[in-house]
Parts: sequence; structure tokens; C-alpha cells
Amino acid sequence: MKIIFCILKELDAGQSAGKTLNKKYMKDQQWLNKIPLEWGNYLAGFTDGEGSFNVSLRKREDHLMKWQVVLTFNVSQKEAYILSQLKKYLGCGRIQQRKDGLHMYVCSNPLSIQERVIPFFRKFNFRSQTKKKNFAIFSQIAEKVFSKQHLTSQGLQEIVKLREMLNEGKGRKRKYELSDFEKSQKENPQRLYAKPRKFRKEFSSDDIVRSHRQL
Repeated sequence: MKIIFCILKELDAGQSAGKTLNKKYMKDQQWLNKIPLEWGNYLAGFTDGEGSFNVSLRKREDHLMKWQVVLTFNVSQKEAYILSQLKKYLGCGRIQQRKDGLHMYVCSNPLSIQERVIPFFRKFNFRSQTKKKNFAIFSQIAEKVFSKQHLTSQGLQEIVKLREMLNEGKGRKRKYELSDFEKSQKENPQRLYAKPRKFRKEFSSDDIVRSHRQL
């Protein structure tokens, strides 16, 4: 009888934990559920034609692996209104204007990309196969960064190789390619006794808006 009571108690505790996790998930998704379907689908379609997902490599001597992985989502447009709606419904990012007058929505905040950008486009899907492919690769790289795999030699190498498949085509321009990374690994092997750095919050508090009042 005592054993049965313990089992029932554990089951009840497990159900309570499940309910707590489910409530947390629902709370985290409230902002997404509040987005009107017509706006969500329109912005996804607009991004399908004018947006891009990019992964940049930067040489950083103060980083364990000597390389910094930078995730960026951006959309360009002559008029700023649609970009302002994208910023409003995502609740993150910034809008800037280039010298030629073109406006750009940019989000390079890793936390915003994890909590806002990726969930948004997983709900509001792309139509073109090319954008679907690029988003899938970008999301895969992002997950590796979020799980800190970029702080290991193998993880960083996997990220760089995945990056080679991102935005394929003649118009792609990059400062550093796979060959540059491989060359640097031969010249500067991983420091065996270096301590991994904590995942830094490389963003400002203004970059992600947690309040839903804007919606």
C-alpha cells in the first residue's frame, strides 16, 4: 500500500511539473498568438522576397576559438512602414537607413533570434523553397550557438560547414570563407587549458521587448 502511495505521489508530482512547463510555454508564446494571422502571413511573405538570414564569422583574439559567430536577420525596403510593422510584431530589432536611402530592419541579438525571430517564422511559413532551406540552415546553426557548441572545435567546424550551404549563389559576399577558418585552425590550434567563456548577452535591453502592449 505504501509503494502504491509513493507511485501515485510521483505521478502527481510529474503531472504538476508538466502543467508548470506547459503554462510557461503558453506564457512564452502569448506574444506570438496575439499576432493577427493576416499580418503574420503578410510579413512572412514580404520577408520571403526581401529578407535574409546570415551567419558571419569575425576573428576575435579574446574568444576561446579565436572566432565569433554572429547571427543576423535583416529585411531591406525603400519605405520604413512595413519594417516598422515587422519590428512591432516581433518586438525586437532596429530600423536603420543607409546612405542611399534604403531602410533596413536588423536583428542580431541572439536572445531575440532565439525567442522571437525563429518562433515567428516557424509559425508563419515561407513559400519559396530557397527561403525555407536558408531558414532551416540558419535555425540549425542558431541552435548550435544557443547550446554553446560554437565554443568547441568540432561544434565550430560544423557551424562553418553548414554556413557554406547558406545563401548559395553568385551574389554572396563574405570576408571569411571555410578555407580561412581551416587555415586558422592549423596556425592556431585550440588552447587545451583555456576555460570556456560564458555565453555573453551581446545585446541591449532595448533590443527585445517583452511587453505585449505594443501589440
